[in-house]
Amino acid sequence: MTYSTPRNVTVQGIWPAKIESAELGIVMVDHGSQRDDSNRYVVELVTRYQQQTKALIVEPAHMELAQPDLAAAYDRCVQQGATYIIVHPYFLAPGRHWHEHIPELAQAAAAKHPDTACIVTPPLGMHPLMVDIVDDRIQQALLNR
Repeated sequence: MTYSTPRNVTVQGIWPAKIESAELGIVMVDHGSQRDDSNRYVVELVTRYQQQTKALIVEPAHMELAQPDLAAAYDRCVQQGATYIIVHPYFLAPGRHWHEHIPELAQAAAAKHPDTACIVTPPLGMHPLMVDIVDDRIQQALLNR
């Protein structure tokens, strides 16, 4: 069975052909947990992403159970000057959270900022590098048994 990559979900606004880095905000959103240790993963992802890509405005968020939520992260992006917001679900598969919940949360956050544009990316899914990541975990398990 072959899986196709889902398309972005357009939440609000129109995207120009070119966007300045100071205008782009990125929200990395995970599910959220009652365990602080679990919630730190998305914060670490944001830190590493900013370091590797030199993205200026990147904020962590949790869909539920923890703060900051998606609305707060969206607000922070706008406060830093972002007018184009990309919401990236830090999820493996395009389940109900990606199809419904995150777009609904993004739409509610964007509605408070009508001069912004927002899209939601697909989750990680069947990205070509996923096999490399899984294999790395397996090889590490073999080395560290």
